[in-house]
Amino acid sequence: MKNSLETNLGYFAVLVVVAAFLIMETLGGMESIHGGYRLNALFDTVQDLKVGSSVKMAGVEIGRVEKIALAGNKVRVTMKLHSSVVVKTDSKAVIKFAGLMGQNFVAIDFGTPDAPRAVGGTVLVTEEQPDLNAIMTKLDGATTGIQNLTKSFTPDTINNLMGPLVDFVKQNSGHISGAISNVESISGQIASGQGTVGKLIYQDSLYASALATVTNLQDSVAEVRQVVSGVSAGRGTIGRLVTDETLYNETTASMTNLNQILQKVNQGQGTVGKLVNDQEFYKNVKLSLQKLDKMADGLEDQGPLSVIGIMANNLF
Repeated sequence: MKNSLETNLGYFAVLVVVAAFLIMETLGGMESIHGGYRLNALFDTVQDLKVGSSVKMAGVEIGRVEKIALAGNKVRVTMKLHSSVVVKTDSKAVIKFAGLMGQNFVAIDFGTPDAPRAVGGTVLVTEEQPDLNAIMTKLDGATTGIQNLTKSFTPDTINNLMGPLVDFVKQNSGHISGAISNVESISGQIASGQGTVGKLIYQDSLYASALATVTNLQDSVAEVRQVVSGVSAGRGTIGRLVTDETLYNETTASMTNLNQILQKVNQGQGTVGKLVNDQEFYKNVKLSLQKLDKMADGLEDQGPLSVIGIMANNLF
């Protein structure tokens, strides 16, 4: 009897230890025994996230949620991760849910390869997921609106909406049928290649003309390219004018000489310069013109001999 009682007590103790282990493992209590390091994340809302919820990276569990507490207008989530897990400082933490009935968990991405490794106490950048309850509320509101809309479509309402359209169709059934027949006839003519549109679609003459035009244009472009190449190579009159440096040098020398001549004329040098700049010459020319004008006035009433004498007197 004594051995049986001790045996039963031993079995009971083993069951209690196994049950406690399973409960602690399920709730994340065993994480305090395992080694690791802690990271933090600040969220606007944790959406039913609980202590002991999983922390995953690419779907693989890398730790557990150790603590959830308010921090000002945010919620601080402390996560204990396995020591072998590498999390980058620019890795992002997001609260996700595994299906509609699944438990929420924290998902952490890999971050960039060049970023440094996050050490214990680092606060990760977070992203907020849409609240499932808010989404369901909006869906419920949309469903209610659709139901109310369908309820408003009574037979009388449908008759009021569709009645004028039905009457219009009945009154113009002949015209509508004629229009449909005309459309069928026109489409048949186009399909058979009749009319301008049909010919444009089915006949090859337009295609041939367009092809010939494109070919001629290509030939013209090729000829222009040959001319440009010849000019660039210095062939022909234009090519020589463009590429021959002798013409450029002669033109430059001519412009230099012309500039020198104009400078001398402007300075009063030479015959032309004196004619342009000498005021005495200008006065003499003006006086001679005045004498000619006076002589012309006196010739109007004189005879030939008198004209000769007047001209001699006025000129000398």
